[in-house]
Amino acid sequence: QVQLAESGGGLVQPGGSLTLSCAASGSIFSINQMGWYRQAPGKQRELVASITNSDPGNYAESVKGRFTISRDNAKNTMYLQMSSLKPEDTGVYQCRALQWTFPAYDAWGQGTQVTVSS
Repeated sequence: QVQLAESGGGLVQPGGSLTLSCAASGSIFSINQMGWYRQAPGKQRELVASITNSDPGNYAESVKGRFTISRDNAKNTMYLQMSSLKPEDTGVYQCRALQWTFPAYDAWGQGTQVTVSS
């Protein structure tokens, strides 16, 4: 099972851009699915985007056209490029590695705060 660590969060103005990184402690090449989730204050955690080796990106409707998920297997890192940020994008962003083939596991990072505010 890999350990995940997010970075890249911060304070950004509306309309700005930010790129989040999720570094894994081991190889991500064979991980079935990786994804980014976020949780805003007082709200449930929601899927922002996910990626598999056969699906280059599955996005929540609210971020389509603004966010791009990618993974660099050589660097064992997943990214989330965010642009045209809105105040409603504010929240704690976590990355997830989901392996449903043997050995199955479900790993989460600690999260990084993204605040969109003027």
